[in-house]
Amino acid sequence: MRIAVGADERNHLTDFLIEALRARGCELLLFGPLRDEARDDDPENLWPRVAHRVAMAVADDLADEGVVCCWTGTGVSIAANKVPGIRAALCHDAETARGARLWNRANVLALSLRLTSEPVAKEILDAWFDTPLGEDPVDVACVDYLSEIEASR
Repeated sequence: MRIAVGADERNHLTDFLIEALRARGCELLLFGPLRDEARDDDPENLWPRVAHRVAMAVADDLADEGVVCCWTGTGVSIAANKVPGIRAALCHDAETARGARLWNRANVLALSLRLTSEPVAKEILDAWFDTPLGEDPVDVACVDYLSEIEASR
């Protein structure tokens, strides 16, 4: 599985996420300061740009799914959700991640760099990857309606 991963800063959590995703056998596309060649003054490191690039990688099928992080997780989830076809879910726990996959068919996981500990991040990743996208017809119809909303603008 190919995963696009981006954050507006690199810290212990982003390093943990990279390691955990690679341990799952994921091929990673890294954005923002997570790139080895990233410079501190690069405007591509700003949260809306990082989230946009991750979301575009998913929308353009360069990645199967995405993970985005910023201090609260809110900004990157908002930015990622501006890209048609993206359903970014800000998850603070495993149950929210499970629900986002089942009911919202989320394809981008947003995390808070401030609130997410490594043990909780592991639980969230386990729930995210162990929960398939929901197939309940009502939930699928709800997600399809999101595409109608996107197309109406």
